[in-house]
Amino acid sequence: MEPRSNNRRLVLFPLPLQGHINPMLQLANILYTKGFKITIIHTNFNSPNPSNYPQFTFKSISDGLSKSKDKSLNLETSNHVINFMNKSCIDPFAACLAKLLEVEPVACLISDALWHFTRSVADDLNLKRIVLRTSSMSCIPLYAALVLGEKNYYKTTIKEELALMTEMDIEKIYKGGLEKEKAELICNMINETKAASGIIFNTFKELEEPAFLAISQVLRIPSFAIGPFHTYFPASPSSLLDRQPVSSVVYVSFGSIAQMSEAEFTNMAWGLANSKQRFLWVVRPGSVTGSQWLELLPKGFAEEVGERGCIVKWAPQQEVLAHQAIGCFWTHNGWNSTLESICEGVPMICSPCSYDQPINARYVTDIWKIGVMLDNMEETGKTIKRVIMGKEGSEMRQRSKCLQEKVNQSLQKDGSACQSLDNLVDCILSF
Repeated sequence: MEPRSNNRRLVLFPLPLQGHINPMLQLANILYTKGFKITIIHTNFNSPNPSNYPQFTFKSISDGLSKSKDKSLNLETSNHVINFMNKSCIDPFAACLAKLLEVEPVACLISDALWHFTRSVADDLNLKRIVLRTSSMSCIPLYAALVLGEKNYYKTTIKEELALMTEMDIEKIYKGGLEKEKAELICNMINETKAASGIIFNTFKELEEPAFLAISQVLRIPSFAIGPFHTYFPASPSSLLDRQPVSSVVYVSFGSIAQMSEAEFTNMAWGLANSKQRFLWVVRPGSVTGSQWLELLPKGFAEEVGERGCIVKWAPQQEVLAHQAIGCFWTHNGWNSTLESICEGVPMICSPCSYDQPINARYVTDIWKIGVMLDNMEETGKTIKRVIMGKEGSEMRQRSKCLQEKVNQSLQKDGSACQSLDNLVDCILSF
């Protein structure tokens, strides 16, 4: 897409987690094609590579983590780190933004919703602020109901969804402990979002209609469901799978911060082996406790699998899921992964870890019915066969293709996502 010209400057501020950085940069590209000039303010920690985005201006700020003993981001530490940076980044961010405003006007600030401190900074600088929520739209009302106890707000619009959440789901939301810090982060995120001039979602209205209604009623700010972001810049299918039959390969990937024990890793390995199906398994270096990469693969696994399986450190996920050889996606159900699977019509095997993942997985299995929950690793082999080879998997694949078509319709000229993007641009230009 060629950028139009409107000569207005936007400042975007992503949270330094990969699942947040990528959608923010995708959003930046979308808005760039609408003619906006883009400046990205980012922390020193986990910063994006400016050379990959020559069309943007990048400004880095100190995040205070160099003085902190704990700089890692995983299930155990991320809430602590994010809460820490919401305090340590206030002055550096305010100074950077004020300096930018001295050079030229800024139409508005678009910050990740978890950067809740940005409300006070934007208010002090008399700058409009829109937030980006990188999780599903459904998470906000469900978080408010489950974490903040505001069930009365949502009982009419998401009653069915609330009823589907199990005790295990709720336990997983809090996985890693630090319940107080998670609740504090969620509470601040929701309260400061209510004060924003708008909220952007990486989803489309038809996918989460009840949540769209709930958010409109409670937040009472303009909502722009303009996703899925990655579909604005479609990727070509990966040639890695060209020799594999249609719908025959299990793609396995658990995101950028999920950790697993040796026992979980071993169970995954034998589950894939026992399924007798082809697979592409992404094992992130350091993601298995006590291992650099594949040292803990069980003895005899390689011989049992032979050429049916391929293990890699990284794969171009969007391109992999777009390949006709992929039969299902075994995922932790981060929102980006869930959306990418929906967009390619690929059914899912769900193993959510924490945060919003149990919510996303419950929608996949019980609302959209395009996947199955894997609660027992000992059933992995049977579950894979159900999805790849069974009638149930075939029906899920058909429903997935129907959702894929809804995605495509939403992005058409008169579709909901396209109209919502036009509304977002008009909103920004009105500031």
